[in-house]
Amino acid sequence: MNIARKILFILIAFVLMPHMASSQPGLREKIQTVIDTSKAKIGVGILGLDFKDSLVINNDTHYPMLSVYKSPLAIMILHQVDIGKLSLEQNIHITREELDTNTWSPIARDFPNQDVDMKLSDLLIYTVSKSDNNGCDVLFSLAGGTAAVEKYIHDLGVKDLAIKATEEEMGGKWKVQYRNWCKPSAMLQLLQILYEGKVLSKSSNDFLMKAMIESSNSPARLKGLLPAGTIVAHKTGTSNTNNKGMKAATNDAGIVTTANARHYAIVVYVSDYPGGTARGEHMIAEISKIVFDHYAGK
Repeated sequence: MNIARKILFILIAFVLMPHMASSQPGLREKIQTVIDTSKAKIGVGILGLDFKDSLVINNDTHYPMLSVYKSPLAIMILHQVDIGKLSLEQNIHITREELDTNTWSPIARDFPNQDVDMKLSDLLIYTVSKSDNNGCDVLFSLAGGTAAVEKYIHDLGVKDLAIKATEEEMGGKWKVQYRNWCKPSAMLQLLQILYEGKVLSKSSNDFLMKAMIESSNSPARLKGLLPAGTIVAHKTGTSNTNNKGMKAATNDAGIVTTANARHYAIVVYVSDYPGGTARGEHMIAEISKIVFDHYAGK
């Protein structure tokens, strides 16, 4: 990383952190009411991207990211495109043996029992917009592994997250998914970097934002209770439920555009709670609606 970029991200951190405790207390209290009745570990982060306000609640926990980590992975892959190591037009060959049919994989569904050839651009769409787990692990291989992706993100100045395990590894043992963790403030930093478009080229940044806006990731979370047509560029993450009826995580993180064209980043991690995905989604949707209503009319 060159000196100018290091200075940039030091400034981002400097600007971001002082505002973490400065948001209006009414917003905090309303969100805290949802948290207090949730029987879950919930971390929330909010950051105005074109206005000055922010709030982080329960930032000291290492929340399991699950598939939210596909967005930092995509940033690193697109950086490789920008520096000429990869191309969106290059062909990616995926053997049928690489396509695990026991994991979430629209690729395996769309191309059953066969090898697959697709452009890198299409592989990114499957991974980000459709949250394909097989596509994710192919991208990790292209990136040089989870450690390489983690280092790249840390070098951007985003330190409070860990990327340690592939989707295949997470699927093997329940505890492994907790190795990929992130604090709400760190994901806010990453979303701010994406919004400001100062790391990737404009074409790469626009590509990722479009993939996140047009995502088929569950619309019942950040978007769930917002007005129809609200633009949300987001990435979800979802765990299985264990044999004790506990959910490791139901997450969503993204950038919301209000009707008056304001933009804010929002992260809601819901972890270690009893009940299924729908319960976690409703908690995310409730918090998202509180935040949207707070900012939409200002």
